[in-house]
Amino acid sequence: MLGALVILGSVYYSQWSYFAIFLLISVITQLEFYKNVGLDGMIPLKTFGTFCGALIFTLSFFIESALLDSKFYFATFPVAACVYMIYLYRKNSVKPFRGIAFTFLGIVYVAIPFALINVIAFHIGKYNGGLIIGSMLILWASDTGAYFAGVRFGKRKLFKRVSPKKSWEGSVGGLLLAMAMTYGVSYYSMTLPLKDWLIIGLIIVIMGTYGDLVESLFKRSIEIKDSGSLIPGHGGFMDRFDGLLLAAPFIIAYLKIFM
Repeated sequence: MLGALVILGSVYYSQWSYFAIFLLISVITQLEFYKNVGLDGMIPLKTFGTFCGALIFTLSFFIESALLDSKFYFATFPVAACVYMIYLYRKNSVKPFRGIAFTFLGIVYVAIPFALINVIAFHIGKYNGGLIIGSMLILWASDTGAYFAGVRFGKRKLFKRVSPKKSWEGSVGGLLLAMAMTYGVSYYSMTLPLKDWLIIGLIIVIMGTYGDLVESLFKRSIEIKDSGSLIPGHGGFMDRFDGLLLAAPFIIAYLKIFM
């Protein structure tokens, strides 16, 4: 609860507090990802990969806030290409391209979705944390509704092979609470009309569920229960933000293509 209040308060306070808290979350989540793939014998460039992710997030923020020209996006390509050269000099790397692949996966799977959140934050041409706050509240409502409905009514398995505990009843419960939250958010937020909030709410519920399943698949593949232990009682940062990682690209696609 305290962590959620810190996040929401930072997003609400200013664009710089938003930048600081989400950069920190992005870095911690990416480090957590690299730590977990290391448990399965992979050896990614943990520090340099996280640096690349932080660079992408920072450039995205400054470009979307109009403090930098969009041409600076191209700086990410030569920096990321250094991954190949670093592995050329790592004499103890038995299967270097596995390490290269997982280094880039940490950037694509974790860092880029967080960087895309900057596009949401500056969607109207200036910083507006309302869309971020609303999206987070809807996502958390979906998770909460799915948990309690699943515990109380869950019988039909949603995706037994990947996540045996998730049920269709839980998904319906998550959808209902998320839609109720969406109505509440649209009432207090003037950022978007109700129709757009409802569509974004559906995107968050559907893609947030898939994001959770993808992370469950990741954890099962390396045989761990939680992605980390930094959040007592809630696992790791990947466990808390897995839905957002997959929902963010779809939200942005809707905002940019259909609005």
